Amino acid sequence: MAVSRALRRLVRVLELEEEQYQISLETAMAELHRLQNALEAAGERERGGRQLISSSVVRNQIEDRLAGIEQARSAAMSQRHLVPRIADAAAEAAERREEYLAKRTERRQAETLVDAAQAQADLEASRRNQSALDEWYLNRRQINGMKEPSSQSKSAVPPRPLGK
Repeated sequence: MAVSRALRRLVRVLELEEEQYQISLETAMAELHRLQNALEAAGERERGGRQLISSSVVRNQIEDRLAGIEQARSAAMSQRHLVPRIADAAAEAAERREEYLAKRTERRQAETLVDAAQAQADLEASRRNQSALDEWYLNRRQINGMKEPSSQSKSAVPPRPLGK
């Protein structure tokens, strides 16, 4: 029995679904990385603002001091807003990863079924071919046993194996 077309189609559908889940995972991971980079940039801006405050104190420049204070405050506020978004994005990415891994497992199980069915079909075909060769050999011996000895040197051609 050959592997059914429906089972092969199922594996193909599962492959396509797995690709979709993988794309979804990659998108979620890209969003997480984007937010992490934004958090890192906000940290850099905050450090830059504090450095501007320090240098303005030494030079006694009030405008730079105010700009530094505002830059540090703005960056800190951005960080406070980004931290919960990063947590949400990390949870989303973890959920997408689980979905992807579940779909990959499902596809692999279906492929295992197809491979097992194909192996069984190949084994059955091999058995049929061997049986046909055995029958041919027995028939040839019976036919040659009934004929006269001079005709035994000429043998019939064995049948071709099935399915090849």
